[in-house]
Amino acid sequence: MTSTPLDRLLTGSLLVAPAVYLIADLLYATRGWDDPAAAVVHVLGAVGYTIVLVRLVTLGDGALAAVLLVIGALGAAGNVAYGFNTIHVSLGDTDLVDATGAAVLIKPLGLCFPLTLLLGAAVLRRTAPTWAVALLAVSALAWPVAHIANIGWLAVAVNAALVAVFGTVALALSRTSDPVPVPVR
Repeated sequence: MTSTPLDRLLTGSLLVAPAVYLIADLLYATRGWDDPAAAVVHVLGAVGYTIVLVRLVTLGDGALAAVLLVIGALGAAGNVAYGFNTIHVSLGDTDLVDATGAAVLIKPLGLCFPLTLLLGAAVLRRTAPTWAVALLAVSALAWPVAHIANIGWLAVAVNAALVAVFGTVALALSRTSDPVPVPVR
């Protein structure tokens, strides 16, 4: 098997980022949605998911990959912003979700993250098992429900599902002789 350090990093992000984010949501679920430790782990997980986005883009092609890249960049910004927002709230600062004016930018950016996951499911439909694609799509739809309504058990379940999905994809990628499998056309 030939792979470059970049291939290994991108594939490794599929294992690390979902696990880190699962830890963040476990902390949120057990310590509260304004917990600063959870927020720090959230920011780290969100940065990790930015690398996952790059891996997903390399697995796609054409217009879908281009749309995924743009939406994913917006979603990465929103995901990181929500983590920093929680840090601000934990310090007694204004919650951007409740603020007006320029602060409303956080909402559409934040919604781009689950849209990124949904587009990722579309990219993976030709290279991943059907159950993994379906679970990723369901997780993408459940993500905003869990996080907007602060439903801890659902957020944890969604992230556990993402660990399973992306772990499966990472395992499949690590078994191929090509650095990136070519999608079936």
